[in-house]
Amino acid sequence: MKISSTSRTLWLLPLFLFSAACSLFADERPDSITDQLSLSIKAAAARVTPALVRIHVVEAYYREGREMKSESSGSGVVIDAQGHVVTNHHVAGHAKQMKCVFADKSEYAAELVGTDPLTDIAVIKLKGGENSSFNLAQWGDSSAVRVGDTVLAMGSPLALSQSVTRGIISNTEMTLPSWMSQMGGLTLDGENVGALVRWLAHDAQIFGGNSGGPLVNMAGEIIGINEISLGLSGAIPGNLARSVAQELIASGSVRRAWVGLEVQPRLKSDSRSTGVLVSGTIADSPARSSGLEPGDLLLSVGGEPVDIRFPVQLPDFNLMITHLPIGEAVAFEVERSGEKKILSVTPVEREIFEQKEYEEIQWGITVRNISFMMAKELKRKSTDGVLVTSVRSGGPAGDAKPPISTNDVIVSIGGETVKNVRQFQEVTERITGNASEPVPTSTLLERKNDHLLTVVKVGIREPRDPGQEVRKAWLPIEYQVITRDIAGSLGDESLKGYRVSQVYKGGTAEKAGLLVGDLILAVDDEPMTASSTEHYEELAALIRQYSIGDTVAVQVKRGNETLSLSIELAASPKLPREMKKIEDEHFEFTARDITFFDRAAEQWAESQSGILVEQVKPGGWAALGSLTPGDLILEVNGTALSSVDIARKILGDLSEEKAPSIVFKVQRGIRTLFLELEPQWSNS
Repeated sequence: MKISSTSRTLWLLPLFLFSAACSLFADERPDSITDQLSLSIKAAAARVTPALVRIHVVEAYYREGREMKSESSGSGVVIDAQGHVVTNHHVAGHAKQMKCVFADKSEYAAELVGTDPLTDIAVIKLKGGENSSFNLAQWGDSSAVRVGDTVLAMGSPLALSQSVTRGIISNTEMTLPSWMSQMGGLTLDGENVGALVRWLAHDAQIFGGNSGGPLVNMAGEIIGINEISLGLSGAIPGNLARSVAQELIASGSVRRAWVGLEVQPRLKSDSRSTGVLVSGTIADSPARSSGLEPGDLLLSVGGEPVDIRFPVQLPDFNLMITHLPIGEAVAFEVERSGEKKILSVTPVEREIFEQKEYEEIQWGITVRNISFMMAKELKRKSTDGVLVTSVRSGGPAGDAKPPISTNDVIVSIGGETVKNVRQFQEVTERITGNASEPVPTSTLLERKNDHLLTVVKVGIREPRDPGQEVRKAWLPIEYQVITRDIAGSLGDESLKGYRVSQVYKGGTAEKAGLLVGDLILAVDDEPMTASSTEHYEELAALIRQYSIGDTVAVQVKRGNETLSLSIELAASPKLPREMKKIEDEHFEFTARDITFFDRAAEQWAESQSGILVEQVKPGGWAALGSLTPGDLILEVNGTALSSVDIARKILGDLSEEKAPSIVFKVQRGIRTLFLELEPQWSNS
């Protein structure tokens, strides 16, 4: 107890002191409201925590003509003895790999059972737990939730271990703010989540990583699945999440009715006391076929009255439409121009969301099948063809003339019609076969109203080992031009030539006694005239006129002394561009054999082996494993790499074996690291 203001009357002070004194001798028991609440929170959290999982995800996205990968984390909760976990679609819907971690640190791989972007609910299943007895969380009744109820948001924010935040229910029917709705609302893979969901709004804090975690009541029951934070946090109501999860477990998808009807609340100027305003119908939809028109006032559906005055009422209407009997005529009562009409509408099954995109390496593009709604948006009469979703710059499709572009629809290749991705892949395989070179392929595509013909050189461009350059005579040093400024700093502005900046260890120049700081003034009595950086190549050009093994007399100035050194010319070392390379398509990195110059720069011994990483493509498995340009790969799965040839064989063998884990031992600067990659082989 604390006095909050000095303005309180003095007679309260003795009472305060007495109460404080009594508290010192009171029994330590939970007799305060705060203590009781704390115990209730602990008890509720304890019921759920054993079923709570942190989900580590490697997800795929498609950009620049290729599949890219990224890592993220979210939360989920086990809901049955078979190890099914409910989470968000935006957590697991695009996963290539998932790992779930319990509070006791036990880990399980997981696979996607089904996902529903329209409600942002997904179900995954723990693998390898057939003999495990998973702890379960129990569902509560979200319809019984009331404003002011105490709730707990549970999950793994910021990839931390399981956490709990407390708050109260602020609103039981939260919808998106009007400004967000005007911008298209909350969409996931083209689906408007707010069309069916009215969130449970609460003020328990949630952060990145909380997504998919349960919102729990004080009985330790799931009443929601946390999804968004808009100042207030928002959870998908538990009853909706539960019904979607049950369908996903049963069939992998959610079956819904669809009529192609778009509605909005009645206009403020509309004096009528019931109904919802029809704002539009989709072409070739049941609503359009039945005769429904924009401007109609829809009064009832299947005999059930409809009354929508506010946007917050729309999700319930949309849910009602999704539950209409598929294939059975339903009476839609409308008012048009003061006259009431009964129109018969036969709902069809709503198109199942297909999230899959496909990487077509031989084309340098990513593609997907065309859905009914996509065809309407593209103003196409059919769903035939494949939609190009991204194009790799410099790839076969990108180099075609005219080039293939994002949002083009490929309708035929090599004279064969393609209706979907499967046919596209089959025809590509027939065209390329065992060809060792890219195959010029006639490709017909649609770009809005244009029907374009182009020729694409389809096929993987196999990396070729670079040609070897003829070895030239070489002076094994590095040097700089003695510019006028440098000459002045040395106290003799007349100096011209080259200053030795490095003498390669073990080389003929070192054996002849040349030192860093020596000034090269002449070679075989030919004076050096270099005085600006433009003259840098003159010394190397002069040396290349000699033969390997020739001896030259190099006149050098060392302090106040002038010396003549006889130096045997060595063979020029191979340059990085001359070294064999590996361009690994699966792991998406490029590496090469190491050069003389690499050894010198890094002070590696002659016996040092490995391959040097030149490039790591963003979003590839190598990037996910933290491989970095400049890394020297020493071993792969315990096998030493002495050359690129060895690396090709080892990685090829591991690809054939579909090894679940690949460990790169790398040297990075002065440190040695072990990088573990867990690739997905199924689509390779």
